[in-house]
Amino acid sequence: MVRSSAQNVDQYLAEAPEARRAALRALCREELTGFREVMAYGMPAYERDGTGEIAFADQKQYISFYLMRTDVRDAFTDRLAAHDMGKGCLRFRSPQKIDFTLVRDLLRATAATRGTAC
Repeated sequence: MVRSSAQNVDQYLAEAPEARRAALRALCREELTGFREVMAYGMPAYERDGTGEIAFADQKQYISFYLMRTDVRDAFTDRLAAHDMGKGCLRFRSPQKIDFTLVRDLLRATAATRGTAC
């Protein structure tokens, strides 16, 4: 799924392979209290005060986790270096390969502070 036309996150997840459906959503909902879950650019995103700070996507070859806060990415440079990371996209080949400890720490850091999204 490159870009979904789903109207909401439940519909988006229903289109994804079963093994990938809840991989990141549960963590996002748990750690990002006060954020609003929306669809943005064809993927689930989490907004605070109308600004998207986190998103995830089910891609053909991997699960993408979008960290849109450069301050948080910069704070985790050492830990992110061991992973497949683009400018703001952390990629995992399968749900079994997700570093849930790292993702939880990124979510907590995002929720704990306010910063500028790229």
